Amino acid sequence: MKSQQPEQIRVVIVEDHRMFREQLAHMIDKADDMKVCGEAENIRDGFALIKQAQPSIAIVDITLKGSSGLELLKDLRAHGIAVPTLVLSMHDESLYAERALRAGARAYVTKHEASADVLTAIRHVLKGEIYLNSHFVSRMISTMTGGRDAAARPIDRLADRELEVFQLLGRGLTTREIAVQLGLGITTVDTYRARIKEKLNLKNSARLRFEASRWFKVGE
Repeated sequence: MKSQQPEQIRVVIVEDHRMFREQLAHMIDKADDMKVCGEAENIRDGFALIKQAQPSIAIVDITLKGSSGLELLKDLRAHGIAVPTLVLSMHDESLYAERALRAGARAYVTKHEASADVLTAIRHVLKGEIYLNSHFVSRMISTMTGGRDAAARPIDRLADRELEVFQLLGRGLTTREIAVQLGLGITTVDTYRARIKEKLNLKNSARLRFEASRWFKVGE
């Protein structure tokens, strides 16, 4: 009697950089027990694809065309779509990992880590585990036990949407461009800008843009 083949891990990738998405898909498809069952580049298409394909796991980039990957995670949770998610980001864990976990992610992997880490993270998540970089976990434990860390940074006071606006300012977008990208009114974006300035104790718009560009490089 033939042994039954294990069911393949079906992966959806939501990533707006086509070259990186194709490289990631190629790496996953090379694994004997995994296959990519769909790709998308924004949260609207990503949500529809995940709902239709019902994958084993979804890989979601933080920085997408339009709203961020965090909004996709929240939308999935709000609609009761319980697909495990792995968040990919170019940004350091200290900026987004906790936010991603709060939004429902089960893993956070930076694009600076080895490609093999993505496959490792997928396997950990599908075992019901949470996957984070060991160095980041050490920093988190240090913070929780009273060690000095970056947890008290002013930027951590920003709500997710405020951080998203702050990031887009750092990438050089104008208020109007941010409004178009996020599907918001200009007045709403201005309100977010005012809140960011207040929370970060920034005196004017010039200082706001300077600080945003310091955190988020143009083109990222």
